[in-house]
Amino acid sequence: MTISVATGDEISGAEIPLLNDVVPGAVDFKGRPSVRSKSGCWRSSAFIYAVGVSERFAYYGISSNLVSYLTEKLGQPTASAASLLNAWYGAAALLPILGAFVADSFFGRFRMIIVACVIYITGLGSMSLSAAINSLTSSQCKPAANGAPCAASQPEILFFFFSLYLVAFAQGGFSPCVQAFGADQFEDQDEYECKAKSSYFNWWYCFTVGGILVPLLILTYIQENVSWVLGFGIPAIVVCAAFIVFLIGSTTYRFRICTDGRNPFVRIHRVLVRAAKNWRAAPIAISVEEEAHHLQGGAQFKFLDKALLAPDGTIEDNKICSIRDVEDAKSIFRLAPIWFTCLGYSIVYAQPSTLFTKQASTIDRHVGNFEIPAASLQQYFITLSITVFLPVYDRVFVPITSAITKKPSGITMLQRIAFGLFLSLISIVFAACVERKRLALAHEYGLVDTPKAMIPMSFWWLAPQYILSGVADVFAMVGLQEFFYEQIPSELKSIGLALYLSILGIGSLTSSFLISTIQNITAVHGQDGWFADNLNRAHLDYFYWLLTGLSASGFAGFLFFAKSYVYRRKN
Repeated sequence: MTISVATGDEISGAEIPLLNDVVPGAVDFKGRPSVRSKSGCWRSSAFIYAVGVSERFAYYGISSNLVSYLTEKLGQPTASAASLLNAWYGAAALLPILGAFVADSFFGRFRMIIVACVIYITGLGSMSLSAAINSLTSSQCKPAANGAPCAASQPEILFFFFSLYLVAFAQGGFSPCVQAFGADQFEDQDEYECKAKSSYFNWWYCFTVGGILVPLLILTYIQENVSWVLGFGIPAIVVCAAFIVFLIGSTTYRFRICTDGRNPFVRIHRVLVRAAKNWRAAPIAISVEEEAHHLQGGAQFKFLDKALLAPDGTIEDNKICSIRDVEDAKSIFRLAPIWFTCLGYSIVYAQPSTLFTKQASTIDRHVGNFEIPAASLQQYFITLSITVFLPVYDRVFVPITSAITKKPSGITMLQRIAFGLFLSLISIVFAACVERKRLALAHEYGLVDTPKAMIPMSFWWLAPQYILSGVADVFAMVGLQEFFYEQIPSELKSIGLALYLSILGIGSLTSSFLISTIQNITAVHGQDGWFADNLNRAHLDYFYWLLTGLSASGFAGFLFFAKSYVYRRKN
């Protein structure tokens, strides 16, 4: 949030903080210089964690079971429900870019979080009202002879999706801003706070993943067995309570101020326009320090230096484009190869909730007399591996590696991401091998044409691919969050996290596109195709090997670009 310090206010001597206790470039909620000992860091994070965890609980609390509501309560065909939900998921994945743009250009992160919370509560409340209306109308409806549920009226469906898209818009403004605002509470120039910021990203992911597991299981039970009105209403109440907690913490927050008052997008745009106009100009002379920076790997976008030229060919710094503007533009351009090479990881990331679950539905999932639901395996294995390994990473791995490398975070952000990409690659290799084993058992026991029969294969065979997926997320997912926050100009931190979220969104959409395209190609002339409804005649293993190739290519590309990547200089 951009707050100007009022120069006309008189501040008494007792209110003036010591210079070494003032946080540079930050003010408190009254616009006064932010005092380090009374603001930010972990004291502020508790309030931000609360609203962040509540939002994740609300989002997954409604999204994880939407297909059941659409088919069972609104009477939508399965294919239509899947198509409508894919469109909603895609919107929810890409809207953070719009929300981050508005926040970083106009509203500020704090105000955007407030607006998003209000829209969130409105959307969830409207969904609960829609469920109440549906409950009243369906009680007066006679089901069809084949037992199919009554189809909801067109106004009911429109009202429900209006409410659902309110949630998507709210999530688009909330997700990139709340995590960036939390990271803003840590100051890079302080050694303790700089190290604590890395831990902040670790614990953020741990809490938002592990902290909602049990509540989600309870909420799903309420939706399916008690009331959908309560099932949508409880998330609204939780977000409302957390919003109040977030506002209570306002007195502890640090609000970053814009030093020059210029819109960051305008600055970057001017660099691009100016460099394009001077494209044919002769190379410009730069300082020894800048030349050393280029030699370290910054020369990929050296053409942007021409934005510093005036029409007569002389250097015109700090008039239209400054050196800082050019460096900010370069830092954004350097993110593109990293973003692109991580798409293979994001496609694999989309599999546990879809195809891994389909695999699990065909095998023995019994523990004694209890059968574990197929969809719960990812929650048990992946969530537990994340919540167990993240504290180990933060409290054991980082101190040990830090003592060796002398880096506060132990390893660099790109090294962390690279190891996560490698583990993700190994997980999909395991998935392909396990699927091959499952198909072999189906043939061995003559179960190829009995898709509903349980294949004599324990669910423990799937444990390695689930656990590796979870540990890969500890490295890659958290590493990407920190990387895209740190490696972008200070005024565009929300955009940075929105770019990270867009990797997952594009990966999910790409996975859906690949599946539909491959099925159309392989299911010709009466053949079953790779994704046949009868998984015993399908070939998920072929798809997993295809993803292995895509992941390996992305991993190799990542290593190539990471090797020459120049980290953004903090000063």
